[in-house]
Amino acid sequence: MSDPIPQPVPLEQTRQRIVAQLIEHFAVENLDDRALEERLAKVYELTTPAELQALVADLPVVQAPASGTAMAAAPARTDYVPERQVVAALMGGAERKGVWTPPQELWVVAVMGGAELDFRQARFGPGVTEVNCFILMGGVEIVVPPGVHVELNGLAIMGGFGQTGSVAPDTERDAPVLRIGGFAMMGGVDVQVRYEHERPSDARRREKLQREERKRLQGGR
Repeated sequence: MSDPIPQPVPLEQTRQRIVAQLIEHFAVENLDDRALEERLAKVYELTTPAELQALVADLPVVQAPASGTAMAAAPARTDYVPERQVVAALMGGAERKGVWTPPQELWVVAVMGGAELDFRQARFGPGVTEVNCFILMGGVEIVVPPGVHVELNGLAIMGGFGQTGSVAPDTERDAPVLRIGGFAMMGGVDVQVRYEHERPSDARRREKLQREERKRLQGGR
């Protein structure tokens, strides 16, 4: 039996894939604002897959894990994962960032202070990582990379638990799970999804471009 003849990829699927690649290159600083806008404008002017592919042909390869999850968090050795830790910000600040191994259960206490947890280079252990927050007139900022499944629940009085930002609509089945909850009074928890080298302003810019592209695609149907 002869092999089936591969079917050509529809033009609109190619167009959407190129848009996603351009935004990813912008996130990792392979493109600046002007270059991104110029290439995005051309995406809707070109009419063949080859022309669209040429928009990213000169850009370097963005490294991605074999599983296909964009910038998925690296796993930690099981025997290196602590069972429980406490991060306290009492009328001051506390942070965890860079390459670190979160415990199975992390307690964050912020009283008239602020804590920052950056999980973009974290080495997650197997299963669920619990983050329990107690906040009184303070705040906790949590940054997670694409590819981490976030479960956010909490009770807030004169405050809030919220998440901003997204990269992909779905997450790998075996992706790390970050379960965030707790209690906040006159304060809150802010969860942000950002690429490893993205600043908050870059993430907001990327989100805006993604919203504009989604509206443009919906309008073109």
